[in-house]
Amino acid sequence: MPIVVDIDVMLARRKMSVGELAERVGITPANLAVLKNGRAKAVRFSTLDALCAALECQPGDLIRYEAGDGAAVPEG
Repeated sequence: MPIVVDIDVMLARRKMSVGELAERVGITPANLAVLKNGRAKAVRFSTLDALCAALECQPGDLIRYEAGDGAAVPEG
């Protein structure tokens, strides 16, 4: 999938553990791991908002698009 999740990068920059972030955001460490490892199919804006608030960052610091061989190209 061409969407890359960089939560682990921000965690390292903030010197914060997964457990601490999960507690601040209000989700389980298991659900945070699903997001962090790029296995989530969707993320709620409220969760993204809470992640950005807890990590003091912008959404683009957490997720990015990386084109690759399997990237879908919109018709237009």
